[in-house]
Amino acid sequence: MKSKKRASRSLAAYLGVYGPALVLAVVGFVVAYQFAGPPPPKTITMATGSEQGAYYHFGLKYATWLERHNIELRVIKTPGSTENIKLLANDASGVEAAFVQGGTGDGQAGLLSLGSLYYEPLWVFHRKESPVRFLSDLKGRKIALGSESSGTRAIAARLVKENGVNLDANPATSGLSGMEAVTALKAGKVEAAFFVASPEAPLVKGLLADSDLLLLSMTRAEAYTRRNAFLSPVHVSEGMLDLELNIPSSRVQLISPTANLVIREDLHPALIDLLLQAARSVHGGGGMFERPGEFPAPKQLAFPLSPEAERFYEYGPPFLQRFFPFWIATLVDRLKVLMLPLIVLLIPLLKIVPPTLRWKIRRKIIRWYREIQALDVALNEESAGSRLEEFASEIDRIEREVTRVHVPLGYADQLYNLRLHIGLVRSKIVKCGSKA
Repeated sequence: MKSKKRASRSLAAYLGVYGPALVLAVVGFVVAYQFAGPPPPKTITMATGSEQGAYYHFGLKYATWLERHNIELRVIKTPGSTENIKLLANDASGVEAAFVQGGTGDGQAGLLSLGSLYYEPLWVFHRKESPVRFLSDLKGRKIALGSESSGTRAIAARLVKENGVNLDANPATSGLSGMEAVTALKAGKVEAAFFVASPEAPLVKGLLADSDLLLLSMTRAEAYTRRNAFLSPVHVSEGMLDLELNIPSSRVQLISPTANLVIREDLHPALIDLLLQAARSVHGGGGMFERPGEFPAPKQLAFPLSPEAERFYEYGPPFLQRFFPFWIATLVDRLKVLMLPLIVLLIPLLKIVPPTLRWKIRRKIIRWYREIQALDVALNEESAGSRLEEFASEIDRIEREVTRVHVPLGYADQLYNLRLHIGLVRSKIVKCGSKA
């Protein structure tokens, strides 16, 4: 029991000195925490495309991947890229990320790209009885360029304009897109139609299999890609889409923008890293036109590259996220900003506390040394013989008080030295008494 009491008193002695330092450190931590960035939200809202399009289905794959990290991705169906950009630029829409086709948008402020994801070839189909060699041959013809809100419309209008087709003077130009454009083309209501779609899309395979339609081969692909940096030349080899039916029946040259992942610049940095990891998981395996590992990539961007994305492409995922769950890694990353002020605060505290503790203990001991020294001096005076009982009583009192004092073990030597010196003075009192 006595040992437990001594241990508790020693602990109390340490807490008496270190306690205020710890309290000050905690207060400093709380103050510094106010300047730490906010935690990432648990939901992201993403604009994709129509339910039949690739954007929407990729959005669902992203949602499945993010769900494993306890992040909810709300996937919104939209008419296409142009509408997605409007939603991103609108603060009230709540949309924070979107798929956007390269070549759309006018570099709106506040939007950043996380990179290209895959190739989206431009397919231009025309009827056999309306032969087309170059896009300039479409002057005055009935053509379907896609809906006003679609990325197809944005790129198609740009390319036909470069080929001298005046859309304002061509009242036959149609805003049909998707299956509506396919139906109109097969029925002869339009002579040519533009589509931006995956080569595996049923729409593309159906058009290629129609004997009344032809796919325009972009023989001047290099010229288009030099004039438009967001385009790349791709080709479909003979039989690439269907070996059994030999679709296409010959090599076809195409031009292709890329699908971009675009965000608002105020999206939380931790969520940016997570979206990039999702993009690598979904698109990194390659495809019909993409080599494995080619995408996502910081090329052919619709908007400036995000600084977080730039670091991701150079160094990979954040170090902590490679080894810890997302929320733990994010918390540690946020708290690291507190380390510098805490270190600045704790270093002087750690230097001050040990001397303070030594001073408090020595102050107790020195008080009794002062009294012992006074007794020692008094024993050398001429009147000491008549006061020996008084001196003996005083030394007994001092010894009783000292025995009740407890100090940390590291300072026990000083206490025992004090008791030795008490013994020396007591011996001197006894010696003086024997002489008397």
